[in-house]
This record gives sequence, C-alpha cells and structure tokens, in this order.
Amino acid sequence: MKPKIAQGKELKELVETLNFKEKVERSLALIEWAHQEFGDSLVIANSLGKDSLAVWHLAKQVSPDIKGFIVTTRFKPAETVQFMNEHVEEYPELKIFRNDLDIPNQLHKEDPDRCCDLLKVIPTRQAIEDMGVKCWTTGLRCTEGRTRVDFQEIESRDEDLLKLNPILIWNEREVWQYLALNNVKVN
Repeated sequence: MKPKIAQGKELKELVETLNFKEKVERSLALIEWAHQEFGDSLVIANSLGKDSLAVWHLAKQVSPDIKGFIVTTRFKPAETVQFMNEHVEEYPELKIFRNDLDIPNQLHKEDPDRCCDLLKVIPTRQAIEDMGVKCWTTGLRCTEGRTRVDFQEIESRDEDLLKLNPILIWNEREVWQYLALNNVKVN
C-alpha cells in the first residue's frame, strides 16, 4: 500500500516534529513500498555524496539486491574517482554512467544549464533507460535550500517513471548522525 505522502506545510511539519528514529523509519517505509511495488525496476541514484550514501545504506537494509547507478564526469577529483571505484568494487550492482563528449572545460561558467544537461541529465536518462527503471531514488532533501522546497517524497514528472526522495525531510545533522551510527564510509 502506497504510504501517505505529505505535501507543502505537512512536509515542513514533519521536518520539525519527527525525531531522528521516526525519520529513519519513514525513509525505510518509503523504500520498502517502492521495492515491493517496483522490484528490480527500483534503482538508487548514487552521487557518492553523504545524502546519497545514506539512501544507498537505507536501501541495502531493505534488500541487498537493490541496484544503483553513479553518474560521473571527467572533472571528478582523483580522490572521488578512487572512492567511486572502491564503492563499485564493494557493490558491483552499482553501474557507472558518463557522457564522454568533448566539451569545453569552461562550459560550467559559460552555460551552466547546458553543462548540467550534458554531464548529468543525459547520463541519468541513459541509466534509467538501460537499467529499465520505473522508480529511481535520490538523496534530495528539502532542508538544503529554497530551491528544493517544492520537492515531494514521491514525484511523477515523466510518464511511467517515479522519483522517490526518501530522506527529503532529514536535515544535514541527521544525515551525518545516520552515517556515523551505521559506520558508513564517506568520500
């Protein structure tokens, strides 16, 4: 059964009133629902950032068989590439996607939207298509800034594709707390 999804003021209330344990339980329930609903078509988008690593760990608590993907670029620092390779070695069900088109090194300054489209959006769409995704899960949080306050825990922006944001109501301290309590290695 699909969980009751909070919106608008309800989300803000959950951010402020649920304790850490309740937020973790809510996140697990969302992932469990998605796993029951979509099975192998549920995939975790893993940016290797702290929020994605928390979601990846939560998902692995639901089922060790849940797959994921990483979108990377040639601009990643060597330490991040090493961390990514170690992470994929530990979790071979993580697939790496990238766009290796020859683009100007300063595109991020000259045309940031185009840069984002080429380096993030296109490889993400490719991952979703190649992996047969019906529901993809992210580490987005509405407490990260004013541009993310309109997100919902379950979003339907594309036909036959849901986006799940299971830690949407977590704050940064709770992410770090979760990672520390569960000994999750971070980049």
